Amino acid sequence: MNSFVSQKFKFWSFVSMVLLVFVHGYNLQDRYLQPWTLPGESLSITSFVEYWLANGLFRFRIPMLFIISGYLYASNDTTPNKGRIGKRFKSLLVPYLVWSAIALLLCFAFEFSEFGKRLLEQTHMLQIDEQRMFLHEYHWYEVIGRWLFFPVAYQLWFIRVLFIYNLAYPAIRWCVLNAYARWIFFTIAFLFWLSTGGLILIEGEGLLFFSLGIWIQKTHFSIETPAKYLKPVYWGVLFITLSLLKTWLAFEGESLIGGSVYPVITLLHKLVIVSGLITCWFGLDKLVSMCMNQKWFVWLTAFSFFIYALHAPWVAIFIDAMFEWLQFIEGYRMMAFVMLPLLVISICIFIGAALRKLSPATYQFLTGGRGM
Repeated sequence: MNSFVSQKFKFWSFVSMVLLVFVHGYNLQDRYLQPWTLPGESLSITSFVEYWLANGLFRFRIPMLFIISGYLYASNDTTPNKGRIGKRFKSLLVPYLVWSAIALLLCFAFEFSEFGKRLLEQTHMLQIDEQRMFLHEYHWYEVIGRWLFFPVAYQLWFIRVLFIYNLAYPAIRWCVLNAYARWIFFTIAFLFWLSTGGLILIEGEGLLFFSLGIWIQKTHFSIETPAKYLKPVYWGVLFITLSLLKTWLAFEGESLIGGSVYPVITLLHKLVIVSGLITCWFGLDKLVSMCMNQKWFVWLTAFSFFIYALHAPWVAIFIDAMFEWLQFIEGYRMMAFVMLPLLVISICIFIGAALRKLSPATYQFLTGGRGM
């Protein structure tokens, strides 16, 4: 791997984390985004732009992270997988458990104030049935379940799944490299991804792209110079066009084609992801080079994991509070969509930088050794 490719990995890992905060700061009526999610409100400049960004242009970020993870993991095959799993336990599973516990404890602390309870109640993120809305109403085993399997810090699913894929790496690598098994394996992974489905702890979004990262590394597929069929200009036009079409159909499609709009926008969503991956990886090298030549930007990239681990559920919890503070201003929802994620990102970086300076050992423990 040359130095520029290494820089691209760092750049896109950081940018993906930043975009993740904006996706989680989406503040339209239905805030839980799936490929087929409809906005649930009328078309306006604010609603169109937010949906276009959060459920369109920014959706390539998780597949990008899985591809990078698969590629990097496959690059270290000189070390037996059993030895690497011990390190991944410290760098993935321990942070998963710790940050899940931190989010639970902070939410529990919020329940001791009326302001905090009101914010939690508005999000419904702790609701466990029709009557119970708060953590202090859980049974002890429900708290354990929330901690281990359904984190309040909902973004942590990524590192839990990544750890499972690392455990299964020898089997995935065999499927990817075996000439007969490869087509069956990738067909199943593709169908999981297309359906946004999976089996138990194996979900489609990660399996396909983690495996693709392994295939790219093992076959020495060029990630430096695009092949003729991967020219970013054409894919960029497709990326923008399809994301705009999907957004328009999300608002107007149901009145035109009824329930058929759901599979249509789901398919468009998948095409937007693929075209976005190709466009961003191969088409934005000048941007990557410009940013990674700035010392301040390189310094920021060290806090990618801290932004990832700390930003949620807080960016979602404070959406309605931000509305209350800004509602007297015209365009307050768009302002909140921009300002709240930027504020949360800044706070995450500030806390991370302060902790790294005051207690490097604690910072290293919380991040699994990243960003030191």
